[in-house]
Amino acid sequence: MRKKKEKFKTSLAVPQTAPRTDFAWSAMEGSPDDGLPQARLYYALRENVPVLDAAIGKLVRLTSGFTVTCSDARAQRELDRFARLAPVGGNQTGLSAFVSAYFDQLLTCGTAVGEIVTDEADEAAALYIPPLSAISLRRAKNGLDVEILRRGADGNDRAPREPELLLLSVLNPAPGGLYGKSLLKGLPFVSGILMQIFRTIGNNWERLGNVRFAVTYKPQNDTLDRALAKERAEQIAQQWSEAMRGGAVKDFVSVGDVQIRVIGAENQVLDSDVPVRQILEQIVAKTGLPPFLLGFSWSSTERMSTQQADLLTSELESYRRILAPVIEKISHTVLARRGLDCGLEVIWDDITLQDQVELARAALYEAQAARLQQSNAG
Repeated sequence: MRKKKEKFKTSLAVPQTAPRTDFAWSAMEGSPDDGLPQARLYYALRENVPVLDAAIGKLVRLTSGFTVTCSDARAQRELDRFARLAPVGGNQTGLSAFVSAYFDQLLTCGTAVGEIVTDEADEAAALYIPPLSAISLRRAKNGLDVEILRRGADGNDRAPREPELLLLSVLNPAPGGLYGKSLLKGLPFVSGILMQIFRTIGNNWERLGNVRFAVTYKPQNDTLDRALAKERAEQIAQQWSEAMRGGAVKDFVSVGDVQIRVIGAENQVLDSDVPVRQILEQIVAKTGLPPFLLGFSWSSTERMSTQQADLLTSELESYRRILAPVIEKISHTVLARRGLDCGLEVIWDDITLQDQVELARAALYEAQAARLQQSNAG
């Protein structure tokens, strides 16, 4: 008998943080602290500098990978079903897909906002990530908490119906600040120089691929040649234009003292290797990833050392400490809305950065050492 495909509830409430259909927002409006103009700049950087997009994608993949466990068997089944089937938008499902998109927004913008969407039974049924242009942050009256508000079409911010369903994470916020700092903060300047170099290289190659010629006609000393210099120059220009016209290869035949040279052939093309590498070193250092993980082979013997692996592992673990409360809140809300209550734990997958051969060799050495200890003890 064919097994019926398991489906999740599709009758969902409208997200509280969803932008209105008549919502319009200009990057020039609002306070400088609202984070929106910077967010648009950072997304533009990811589109124009591929190494930045690759770095954030690799950080997301290296950091993600987790399971949520709880002590109650029924609660575990409900939690596993939600983590596997909950829609998160963008034709994706599952808690892992939501955390990856949430973490991507956090790295890019420095601030990430999410929402737990309920169904007609008031149970947690979906997850949603609104654009930052649709929300605003405000300090609560107690001076510690942060309130998430929805931007209205009339310019007024409105409080959500159920603020306990909203999620917020910030990355390295300034003291007293509401918004976090993007991983790309400090890179617009150097990225602008890099894009200018690439744009210049593209223009130079466009000129080299579409060569321009300078045709010079020098009249002889006789009087007739000088008198007809203008007419002969026009004839030479017309014949040269026809010879250079695309579609067929033609010869150019002329009499007299005619010189033809390529415009700009004497100029020397600037070497871009050194400045481009210096700029890329600044970008790679900001991401915290080893260069070869981004495809840069700056050294013939470059590989990930133990020190680099430890530093990167500690960096990824710090990101996980930011994401863990979000996962726990989602899990607790899912169980509470279903009338379940039990302790749960987020178990992260091991971060594997070293070569598998080196890991196997280390495991072999540990087994051999344990065997020697047992034999000596016996």
